[in-house]
Amino acid sequence: MAKKQKVTRPADAVQAAVAVSSPLPAPEESTIWMLTREYGNLAGAGGIKDVTQQLARALAGSSERTVTVVMPRYGFMDPVALGFTLLADPLFPERPLEYEVDLNYAHSERRETVQVWVAIIDRVTIYLLEAARFAEKAAVYAYVEAEELLNPAHRASEGHNDYFAMNILLQKGALDLMLLLKICPDIIHCHDGHTAVLPAMIHENNGWRHFFRTTGTVLTIHNAGRGYHQEVADLSFAHAITGLPWTIIMGNRLANCFDPLLVAGRFAVINTVSEQYARELRETNDDLLTDWLGHTLLERGIILQGVTNGIDPLEFDPTDRGKSGIDAPFNPGADGALDGKRLCKETLLRELAGDCLIGGIMPIGFLDFRPELPLFTFIGRLNEQKGVGVLLAALRRLLKEQPGFQFLLLGSGGQDEELELARLAEQKGNRGRVCLLKGFNTALANRVYAAGDFFLIPSRYEPCGLTDFIAQLFGNLPIVHLVGGLVKVEDDITGFAYSQHTAAALSETMQRAMAYYNDQPGKIREMQRQAVQRIHKQYTWHIVMRQYLQLYQEAQKFNG
Repeated sequence: MAKKQKVTRPADAVQAAVAVSSPLPAPEESTIWMLTREYGNLAGAGGIKDVTQQLARALAGSSERTVTVVMPRYGFMDPVALGFTLLADPLFPERPLEYEVDLNYAHSERRETVQVWVAIIDRVTIYLLEAARFAEKAAVYAYVEAEELLNPAHRASEGHNDYFAMNILLQKGALDLMLLLKICPDIIHCHDGHTAVLPAMIHENNGWRHFFRTTGTVLTIHNAGRGYHQEVADLSFAHAITGLPWTIIMGNRLANCFDPLLVAGRFAVINTVSEQYARELRETNDDLLTDWLGHTLLERGIILQGVTNGIDPLEFDPTDRGKSGIDAPFNPGADGALDGKRLCKETLLRELAGDCLIGGIMPIGFLDFRPELPLFTFIGRLNEQKGVGVLLAALRRLLKEQPGFQFLLLGSGGQDEELELARLAEQKGNRGRVCLLKGFNTALANRVYAAGDFFLIPSRYEPCGLTDFIAQLFGNLPIVHLVGGLVKVEDDITGFAYSQHTAAALSETMQRAMAYYNDQPGKIREMQRQAVQRIHKQYTWHIVMRQYLQLYQEAQKFNG
């Protein structure tokens, strides 16, 4: 741990340290702490990074709200370069704050040491917890190839072996930090299964129960699918490391595992990231994909609420070429032709026609320079949830039947999916029509969004989806499976939608989009305008956050 860096005193980082909150503050006057494993450009692996950052910024826009975020300091993060300094000990301001967190294993009483980095960014106070367990990680959730070379047990792309201990260290470390700073928040907002045990711990642990007796807790479930619960099968380990009573451990199991999302239901207000996804989990057999989490909560009288994610349009603004990194500016929400978008497409196609790195990625396959053809795009993880099997089947069919389109993919995922897409790109009949960019970086993603005409989202399930928003802001009309949060795409108005999760339904919708592109360009242009205008009218964070303020009020009443 670094000990010779500049030290920031707590009073400098938090202008108003509240010792005891008022019983029920107005939603506009509150102290909010968020816990997350991802945040903006500090650390991210998915949409959580955008949601947490943009919601925190929106909440902090009022001078009456104090917003704080706590997350790990991973090994790939340089806190000094990012503008962070070590937080001073409140009792001994000349030295950094350092404290121990109980992190017992089943047959071993243990403690781990934590220090804290702090910065204020966009009026949000951000604390990075510095601990050996976090610092040794080279990515947010999974091992990378360099880690596998050092230790073959750490297989690249597989999740961290100590994921549950990492999660509990974050939650306990954050709670102990609040105690040390004498800050009792009005609300602690937990994001996903990584932080979902906290509401139970502050109610069941004698050391925290009384201090946080006025604090309401909210859990936002960003993805309830299998593999996202952060569950643990070793119940003795769960009991020891959380300090929760055996009755809580045993009474909150799904599929024979202690389940953080389930246990939170007894102690917190819970929402997921769209109204439709919440309904599907409560009311349909799609809840099978969560091991029946939604139905189990409902049986317990716990309502899983839905708040559809918002977006900050300024983060994905094609009129600001410098910020977005695209090749030419344009405004799909305004009247007139999109000459800049056409230039973005032509520039990227010229690069994809060659044999060179693009954004640090070597293309698999290539695209002929045919800017007059519709360009279908896909950006995301290559797995079952994202509907890659359906996508492959639809492409195989259309590539044989329809010569007049091209396809570009940016992403990575399962080895089988990557191999099948590479084979598709390299088939003789598909050369010049299919290109795979294996990997990801934000600047290249924005260029793909800006170049594309249609953006494919054939997800098996989708809690909310932000890529449809982003694509619309870049004039790239989404084609979506009408499920979960994707129902916010209105067919023939702000994009294209289909109901059946089949290759036939996807290919038919792609053909419909191509017909519009070739025969009704005015209709396409009107859809682009309406999509952007709808986002500004309904889905900015300053609009969506009002629903979170209502959840915060409900959480305080629930706690009281």
